[in-house]
Amino acid sequence: MTDPVLDPGTDLALYVHWPYCARICPYCDFNVVRDRGRNEEQAALVAAILADMEAQADLTGPRRLASIFFGGGTPSLMAPEAVAAVIERARVLFPPRGEIEITLEANPTDAEAGRFAALADAGVDRLSMGVQALDDAALAFLGRNHSADEARRAVAVAGRVFGRLSIDLIYARPGHTPGRWTDELTEALDLGFEHVSPYQLTIEPTTAFGRAVARGAWAPPDEDMAATLYETTQAVLEGAGFEAYEVSNHARGPAARSAHNLHVWRGGDYLGVGPGAHGRLTLADARTATVAHRGIGDYIAGVAAGAPWAEHEAQTPFEADEERILLGLRTVEGVPLARLAALGLTTDGGPLADLLADGFLVQSADRLAATARGRPVLDAVLKALLA
Repeated sequence: MTDPVLDPGTDLALYVHWPYCARICPYCDFNVVRDRGRNEEQAALVAAILADMEAQADLTGPRRLASIFFGGGTPSLMAPEAVAAVIERARVLFPPRGEIEITLEANPTDAEAGRFAALADAGVDRLSMGVQALDDAALAFLGRNHSADEARRAVAVAGRVFGRLSIDLIYARPGHTPGRWTDELTEALDLGFEHVSPYQLTIEPTTAFGRAVARGAWAPPDEDMAATLYETTQAVLEGAGFEAYEVSNHARGPAARSAHNLHVWRGGDYLGVGPGAHGRLTLADARTATVAHRGIGDYIAGVAAGAPWAEHEAQTPFEADEERILLGLRTVEGVPLARLAALGLTTDGGPLADLLADGFLVQSADRLAATARGRPVLDAVLKALLA
């Protein structure tokens, strides 16, 4: 029997990509641009996002709204009335079954904190704040435009305005040690959030950090130190009552988990709007992967022409199941064994049996999940499983 708690069903989530940032961080490889007084362009983009939602609703037919997530970029720079317009249109196009989670990403500058009440009035009930560090030298290295004190003030303001609050932190910075990271995490825990996403600093070759590392300007911690910092993260957060319900996400109890992200990790449909946004939609009985035009002007023109997607490809049932396994094994819930059986994987032999025997995966009833040993090396586990 399908577990109704874990099954995303036919409901769909909405992801809205707002590409503007006050500053481009040197580690960021997302689809972003500098926000330099682009008021006319931003108004046109909001109109295009609303039109794109209408057009995609015509394709999907009647569906229920599972959640909304405003990401970017820095959507806390978005005009609150524009946020409200998107939420209102989404509720009309895809009437939800009840109350839904509406998350918006923000940075902890004083200017953005001043907008929090207006964003809450627009309908946002969960804020995801890019704190990244609580050390001014680290924040300067990461190219952030806020200080540690601004971060503390912004989290305090957000805690008074929003019912739900998550923060992001980055570890495995150059020179980062387990002791320093323990102190930083311990200080962060006093800020009062319900959810935290600690990410290991990843060096992407197309970023400023990627170019700096390539020319030998500095080096990130080696694999052994990165692994130790990961273990430190788990120990400190779990000791404080935060469950690692996904590889890079910890929540203070099940109610604090991100409903939007869980919908995606469980293999649910999600509609992506905005420049470069990705989506997964069931169209004509085939799960379809969509990618919107990355350029802002290209996206606006594409929506006007009835062609907002730069790419859209119907997945085969095998590809769809494989992707759901890749996502689902990131969570403590794992995936149904039936999904692996559809790919010819069984517990009787082969890579699945080997990974179970070696303690990287564990079977519980009719589900399969990664163990505490398997999660830190999940990429290698997945490669072995799905080779």
